[in-house]
Amino acid sequence: MDSSKKIFTILVSLLFWVPLKSDPQIKNSAFVSSSSVKETREQLKKLPKDNIWWTVNGTDMAWNNKNLHQILTTVNVYRSGPVSALDYNLVSNINDTEVNTPVGLMNFETFIHHDESTVMGVVIAHKGKIIFESYPRMQAHEKPIYWSVSKVLPATLLRIYEERKQLDVNKPIDFYIDALKDTSYAGIRIRNILDMASGLDCSDNYETFESCYYLYSMSIGDGFRTEDAEDTPYDFVINTKIERNAPQGEIFSYSGVDTFVLAWLVEELSGMPYQDALSKEIWTKIGAESDASFIAPRYGIPISHGGFLANMRDMIRFGLLFTPSYKKVTEEQIISDEHIDLILNKGNPKLMQNLYQNIPTANMPDDLRHNIYQWDAVYENGDFFKGGWAGQGLLINSERDTVAVWTGYKKDEQHQAREMREIMRELLDKTFEKE
Repeated sequence: MDSSKKIFTILVSLLFWVPLKSDPQIKNSAFVSSSSVKETREQLKKLPKDNIWWTVNGTDMAWNNKNLHQILTTVNVYRSGPVSALDYNLVSNINDTEVNTPVGLMNFETFIHHDESTVMGVVIAHKGKIIFESYPRMQAHEKPIYWSVSKVLPATLLRIYEERKQLDVNKPIDFYIDALKDTSYAGIRIRNILDMASGLDCSDNYETFESCYYLYSMSIGDGFRTEDAEDTPYDFVINTKIERNAPQGEIFSYSGVDTFVLAWLVEELSGMPYQDALSKEIWTKIGAESDASFIAPRYGIPISHGGFLANMRDMIRFGLLFTPSYKKVTEEQIISDEHIDLILNKGNPKLMQNLYQNIPTANMPDDLRHNIYQWDAVYENGDFFKGGWAGQGLLINSERDTVAVWTGYKKDEQHQAREMREIMRELLDKTFEKE
């Protein structure tokens, strides 16, 4: 092609470029502190003296969610090597797409900046390139908490070990962890723990200090402690008699204790602390911009069920491992095609069906297929999703090659901040409906 034809081709292509609008702070290379000294001191004074740090709501929760490194002890998840560059795709009309929101039909970007929104940050990638990035209530460099999105991390590691023949998920957990042989977890198959179907009655319930889950929370440092609390979560699982509410493998019952046991299994198989195993197998391999971390308020034991802190673009890099664009961040295919097939096609639909049958006021979404390996939901269109309490989410579609990450907070005790899952699914469906 001669030079005149090249110039013509470039000029024609420019006619079809739609610039991606993004928050000005993203383009500004100068560092901006997220809090003044005065604000930081004032926020730290607001922390509850007679209750748990996360019991606050509103803008105080938003501040806490992105500043936990100043509030609690953390342990590092280490990066390594050159940063994998994430290119920006400037041909998307995603900003202008109208979506249904709690305050009516409106432009997506308008909504996330709306007073009724509690979104702190959103990053979306398509075919390995960022197509949308905005931080309405945080700075791009900050490392917010992802709450229960954290749960897919130990499950992902265990699937990696499974494919290496280091693990058989059909065996009971006490086959690998001797300390569990005379406990409530004895005889429970690892696959059922991965799928939140252990049959043990210790679901996430913080309503009373006497609930099973709250007793666990105290042991890991995520609850307001009483004198008789177990010293560590390992002690809690070994010493606490947890009642059964169903045969294993029959009913979905959401429990962070199950996730902790999975992280414990990671430690047994890897011979290293959980956070180091995550560093070795994933975080040092994806060209992360920053070290990540876990809050670990008691003895440095990471809160594996909901304490992960990371840069949002690094969470995109993690999500890309589950897409055909994984080579944007690593030459190694860490998440195999078999792993993706497992997520999409090897779930147990009756777990979700049984769950919704036990909730008279709830209807199971028509397009919901199953949960699996700590992922909350897998849908008919290939979306798979993991959410976090108070407005976090990781939404991936391998076939469409999309990854979306967002974080937020609760306005008040009644606010669940769950609407972003459906808003994001609608947004991406509309954006890529012609593909």
